[in-house]
Amino acid sequence: MSQAPVHEIRLGLVKCRIWRNMTKSGQRHHVTVCRLYRNGDVWKESLNLGRDDLPLAVKALDMAHTWIYLHSGSVEAVDEE
Repeated sequence: MSQAPVHEIRLGLVKCRIWRNMTKSGQRHHVTVCRLYRNGDVWKESLNLGRDDLPLAVKALDMAHTWIYLHSGSVEAVDEE
């Protein structure tokens, strides 16, 4: 049985899932992106994205990046010059 994602972002038919892995180096995240489509009465997922899916995928990935940054627990200090 696979582990559930820690967070999911859905924009239209594009879904972005964030997964958490514990490694020897600490907590790591990875992201998967898919497109939802309907085959009859059944909803399915595809890894293939069309032209019109790309802007939504970019936005979902940006949101995933922000979520990971805020929830990573290891925010690096930024030098102020």
